[in-house]
Amino acid sequence: MTSTAAGPPESSEGIPLASAAGRWVLACSVLGSGMAMLDGTVVNIALPKLGEDLGASLASLQWTVNGYLLTLAGLILLGGGLGDRYGRRRVFTIGVVWFALASTACGLAQDTGTLITFRALQGVGGALLTPGSLALVQSSFRPEDRAKAVGAWSGLGGVAGAIGPFLGGYLVDGPGWRWIFFINLPLAAVVVAIAVRHVPESRDRNASGSFDVTGAALAALCLAGITYALIEASGSGTWLPVVVSAVVGLACGVAFIRTEQRRPNPMLPLSVFSSRLFTSMNVVTLCLYAAIGGVFFLLPTQLQVSGGYSAVRAGLATLPLTVLLLLLSAPAGALAQRIGPRPLLTVGPLLTACGLLLLTRISPGSSSYLTDVLPGVFVQGLGMSMCVAPLTATVLASVDVDHAGIASGVNNAAARVAQLLIVAALPLVVGLSGEAYRRPHQLDSAFTKSMVICAALCGLAALLAFTLVPAQALKQEEGEPEAARPECLAHCGFSAPPLEPGPRGREKSAP
Repeated sequence: MTSTAAGPPESSEGIPLASAAGRWVLACSVLGSGMAMLDGTVVNIALPKLGEDLGASLASLQWTVNGYLLTLAGLILLGGGLGDRYGRRRVFTIGVVWFALASTACGLAQDTGTLITFRALQGVGGALLTPGSLALVQSSFRPEDRAKAVGAWSGLGGVAGAIGPFLGGYLVDGPGWRWIFFINLPLAAVVVAIAVRHVPESRDRNASGSFDVTGAALAALCLAGITYALIEASGSGTWLPVVVSAVVGLACGVAFIRTEQRRPNPMLPLSVFSSRLFTSMNVVTLCLYAAIGGVFFLLPTQLQVSGGYSAVRAGLATLPLTVLLLLLSAPAGALAQRIGPRPLLTVGPLLTACGLLLLTRISPGSSSYLTDVLPGVFVQGLGMSMCVAPLTATVLASVDVDHAGIASGVNNAAARVAQLLIVAALPLVVGLSGEAYRRPHQLDSAFTKSMVICAALCGLAALLAFTLVPAQALKQEEGEPEAARPECLAHCGFSAPPLEPGPRGREKSAP
């Protein structure tokens, strides 16, 4: 069968990684995923300037972040299934175009309501292109090159994540915050041009059954109801809408579980949670990434409002964290294979907690990066570097090899849900609302309390890992030496654990 659009035919044999065609495919997938990864870092840096320009309350800034996370977390599992059924290149390209158009609309927004609406639509595009970028790599290359191709995709994507904070700060301080959205339009044009001309189409010939649209809608409504209740509670004078939205959200959550139990082809196969280790690892993920999500929501604002940093300096302030993740994630993964994941999953979150407590040194008028910011960022980076690859490897080891893809997707979605909920809940818990984020001393008090809470979440993640993870969790059965080895090692894991391809260990040679 030939492709439905202009470009290479559907691939059956696969493309060599070292070929020109292989480089085009890799470039397309890296630029596409990098576009979404950039968005995850630059928007938080822009929040103070964005809020000042639009006269936004803290609740509006929370929704600016959560509008995107809400649709992304709710639909990311569905996005991968759409690509398998209707063509991975086609769905990926639609996601890129959708993401770019929604980004442009965000940049043109003149009020927070419009911005939040298009941020939610941007998340829909992200849910299509994020799993699609990895699916293109996994399906396009010949079996013996797939592991290397996935590794290259992961590493180059990590570099894109490292560039994001600097680029975001430069755009915010230079042409303005709107350009953090406009920059996606030319990037998307390049990605689409490469995809149409150089990327072969592929699909899962065995995909069948209807899509779990009901499940996806219920999941999104559950998250929306709970998120609205948490954000509204911090700034509302009446509790009626808070209670109603919370009840609706919880009811949709119960309906989602029942729907997934009854469907023959659910979006979220609940059978994967029969593994105690898999369930435990997702609870650890919720705690750890909630903490990290809270830090990256408030830290850029704290640096700019209380610390007096420019947007560029605030972006560069966290660069050591990204560099440490890029350099140390792979060695940490290899070490976990030798000694087991439990020590790293215990010590890593504890180190991260120490880093977050060190960040409380940032205070109004503080301008010393070396003494007030770098120690916390560096220790946090060491801790996160110890966690990401072992966490992913343990998740993969906890399920059958045929469920590796869905297990990775669930773990990735769990991290995004954790960020969604912490951004909604943290200001409520620490008493930050309205326009208090613009006043250095009020923000500083809330930031200090927030870092203590986030450090406590990291401590809880460490305790759960120490208690629930078997010491030999990554020991492989004979004949399956790589079933639990993550391929996406060089990954900037402060957004979410990396998506991993699956099924694993059948169609490719060992890396």
